[in-house]
Amino acid sequence: MKHINIKVTGKVQGVYFRATTKAVADQLGIKGFVLNQKDGAVYIEAEGDKFALDSLLEFCNEGPDRAEVKQVEVEESPNMKGFKNFEVLKRLK
Repeated sequence: MKHINIKVTGKVQGVYFRATTKAVADQLGIKGFVLNQKDGAVYIEAEGDKFALDSLLEFCNEGPDRAEVKQVEVEESPNMKGFKNFEVLKRLK
């Protein structure tokens, strides 16, 4: 299990990016959250096994149909947070 932080930039808000990310994460058994940032990016924290996280990153590079992904930044974190599920958040708690 590992923890990654993902920032997706481009036309990624208002295109169901968060809802689709949650559906993908739930299918893959990934725990964490996704939220829109004020700068127009989408921010994701995700925990899961390597295969699941790699699959989530593949999705992030494509996004849902109406998204136009410009860049995906990934940072691995040594700190597991032990999320219980995957949530769509309005803002960082």
